[in-house]
Amino acid sequence: MNEGDTLLTVEKTFSQDDVNRYADAAGDHNPIHVDPNFAAGSQFGRRIAHGMMIAASISEMMAQAFGQDWHKSGRMKIRFRAPVFPGETVRASGTVRSVRQIEDATEVAVSVQVTKANDEAAITGDARVRIE
Repeated sequence: MNEGDTLLTVEKTFSQDDVNRYADAAGDHNPIHVDPNFAAGSQFGRRIAHGMMIAASISEMMAQAFGQDWHKSGRMKIRFRAPVFPGETVRASGTVRSVRQIEDATEVAVSVQVTKANDEAAITGDARVRIE
């Protein structure tokens, strides 16, 4: 990996069934995600996907690029920018910002984002992984 390299993107479309299954798995049944009547009265006007479910696409992208090193040492700092609605397609992408030696390993810093089909950023941030 070198500065400026781009990672392979991960593209996903999340259905309401996916959101419901995530709510069950995470134990997060906030009505903004699962109750259409409640969500209709919210600032979003409809149900939204769980942010952490969307953020998992970044982790999937990093795992594709860095394998077990990501699982062992990966970390990310992200900011949620826009909601993702069930049925929308999102794309996780990343660009290597820096590669540096630290002690006996290499640390790779990656600018990451998840964008919606209209190119609106849903999530932005950075991720770091230590390669031994």
